[in-house]
Amino acid sequence: MKLPPLILASASPRRRTLLKQIGLTFTVRPSRVEEEIRLSESPSANVKRIALEKARDTLRIAKQGIIIGADTIVVLDNKILGKPRSKNEARTMLHKLSGREHSVYTGFVLIDAGTRKKVSGAERTRVRFRELGKEEINRYVALGSPMDKAGAYGIQDDYGAVFVEKVNGCFYNVMGFPLSRFYRELLAFVKKLETNNVR
Repeated sequence: MKLPPLILASASPRRRTLLKQIGLTFTVRPSRVEEEIRLSESPSANVKRIALEKARDTLRIAKQGIIIGADTIVVLDNKILGKPRSKNEARTMLHKLSGREHSVYTGFVLIDAGTRKKVSGAERTRVRFRELGKEEINRYVALGSPMDKAGAYGIQDDYGAVFVEKVNGCFYNVMGFPLSRFYRELLAFVKKLETNNVR
């Protein structure tokens, strides 16, 4: 199946890496949308809405192709942890996650620029941290790595990987993109678009 042009509405280097990992060719057009968390919405609803807002923002400058929007949050004790706004907040988040299980939610959306048709979804992965020492938390935060990550840690390519004791669900979802589900949804979406065009 030949895919139409793909446009990633995200500046996340991790999402770029994951899409390249499965052989997709795409352009990057990051949205300028503020990631607003609404306490009145569920975690799944929040990430799907924000992903849609990002994709729609990029849609304004896209004439053709499929825009990909995504957003990731961490949830602990029914409280949403986004990206830390300061090093102190990053340290606080990591102390709270220490020795506990939390959930990572990633929402994604696909919008066809030509027809404005869309499909969206959200994935949840449960992650357990081991007990973290104060010094290793301080060392990790000093590296600056937590500052652009929901929940103040990354599982894939830095020191944050040694914090994780167990993962229940899609590993790639914790990186910021549920690859397997996204790929299936993408192929089904393109097939549906082709079928409708034939008719």
